[in-house]
Amino acid sequence: MKKLVTVIVLLLSCAMLSSAQESIYQFTVKSIDDTDFHFADLKGKKIMVVNTASKCGLTPQYELLEALYKQYQDKNFVIVGFPANNFMFQEPGSNEKIKEFCTKNYGVTFPMMSKISVKGKDIHPIYTWLTKKSKNTVMDSKVKWNFQKYLIDENGKLVDVLSPKEKPNCEKVISWLETE
Repeated sequence: MKKLVTVIVLLLSCAMLSSAQESIYQFTVKSIDDTDFHFADLKGKKIMVVNTASKCGLTPQYELLEALYKQYQDKNFVIVGFPANNFMFQEPGSNEKIKEFCTKNYGVTFPMMSKISVKGKDIHPIYTWLTKKSKNTVMDSKVKWNFQKYLIDENGKLVDVLSPKEKPNCEKVISWLETE
């Protein structure tokens, strides 16, 4: 009987740990200003996670991202940008230079994080979660280029992935944001 209780407790513990890993809320990352950014603080909000770059043909999407953020930030929506230098060295700058570029050229006010890797051997854990079905329980994906977008629902669950060329204000995103 004692062994059975131990097995049940272990199984329940594993189930609880497994469900905890199904949410983006488990992550704390560094902001571009080197402060802790807790995804748990975003509970109840829809989140768009996007990997960014300053020297990319898609860099003008910053303008669309900022407009979308301004339009929906008061409706429980946030965009979280992750600068990454994984694609043809299109984000070579320091966090300070990236912040200056985003602010000066696009007036970015949505949260920007410290530069990370979004693929490869040094992939950041949050991108492992975003890209591996075994972690997010929804789908596998590969980050194909700069400005790939991940949509996360109000419960911290992955909902969808948008290709880099898909604009942040496309019909699919607007429909998702307008749906309760």
